[in-house]
Amino acid sequence: MAESKAPRFLQTGMTDPAVEHAAAIAALLADRPSIAPKFFYDHLGSTLFEAITELPEYYPTRTEASIFAAHATAMAEAVGSAMALIDLGAGNCAKAAGLFPLLEPRRYIAIDISVEFLRDALRRLQREHPQLDIVGLGQDFSSAIELPPELVGEARPVFFYPGSSIGNFSGGEALAFLQRVRARAAGGGLLIGVDLVKPSDVLDAAYDDALGVTAAFNRNALRHLNRRIGSDFDVRQWRHVAFFSAAASRIEMHLEAREALTVAWPGGRRIFAAGDRIHTENSHKYDISGFSALLEKAGFRAPRHWTDAAGWFAVFWAVA
Repeated sequence: MAESKAPRFLQTGMTDPAVEHAAAIAALLADRPSIAPKFFYDHLGSTLFEAITELPEYYPTRTEASIFAAHATAMAEAVGSAMALIDLGAGNCAKAAGLFPLLEPRRYIAIDISVEFLRDALRRLQREHPQLDIVGLGQDFSSAIELPPELVGEARPVFFYPGSSIGNFSGGEALAFLQRVRARAAGGGLLIGVDLVKPSDVLDAAYDDALGVTAAFNRNALRHLNRRIGSDFDVRQWRHVAFFSAAASRIEMHLEAREALTVAWPGGRRIFAAGDRIHTENSHKYDISGFSALLEKAGFRAPRHWTDAAGWFAVFWAVA
C-alpha cells in the first residue's frame, strides 16, 4: 500500500492583531455600526455555515453543485490541465474535492481564515486522496492574497471561488478583489460561482431559514468578537434580520438590539437603543452580462458561463 502524504500548512497574510482590534472597534463606533463578515468564521461559525448549506431554503450550494454535474465535460475542456487548484475560502474543502476527478489538479492549495477548521478538513482530505500534494494557507485573503510562488511552481494557477462569496464585496471591492486574483493567475484563470437575481421571497428565505441556523451563524459573530476585542456582547439581546434590497441588488444581514443596552470593551463602550442595528453582511446578486463585464474590467479574458435550468446561479470561467 502506498504511503500517504501529510498535508502541509502555512500561516501567511494574517492581519496584525492590533490593527484588526482597532478596525473592529472603529466599525462598532461608526455612525452605521458594522461587524466584518470575517468574524463569522471561527470554528463554530464554519460549522454552522456547513449546516446552512444543508437547509432546504439555502439553494446556492445544491444549485451550484447541479451546474458542475451537468456541465462537467465542458468545464474541464475550458479550464484545461496541469494546474494548481487554489481554493479561496476553502472551508471543509468539499466543493473543490468534488472537482478533483474532473480537473485532476497537480496540487491543491486551500486558503481560509478559519485556521483550525481548515487543518481538520485537510487531514480528512489527505486521507481520501493520499497521493495528492495538498497545502493549506491560513490567511485573510479579503484584502490581500499572499501566495508563495514555490507553492504553484510550474503548474498553471487556477483559482476556485465557489458559493458566490464574491457577493460579500461591494462593487468597488469586488473589482479590486478580482484584480488581485488576476494578478496572481497568469497562465491560468478563475472558476467562480455567482448568485443571480431572482424573486425576493426565495432570497429572503435563504438567509432567514425556519430552523434559525442562519440566525445562530449571524449571532455567533458577536461571540467571536468578544474573544477578539474583549467586548461583552450578550447574544440573547440581539435578533437576526435579513432582507433583499432591490435597489442595491443585495441581501443585507443585520443584528438588531431587542432592548436598550450597552456593549463595553476595554477602553470603550457603545450604547444601543432598542431597534438599533449592526450591519454584518451583504450578499450582492448579479446578472450574467453585469458579472461578465466585471471580470473583463478586472483584466480577465473570454469569460464563459454555465447556469442551472431556472437561471438562479451561474459558474463562470475566465482566462487570466
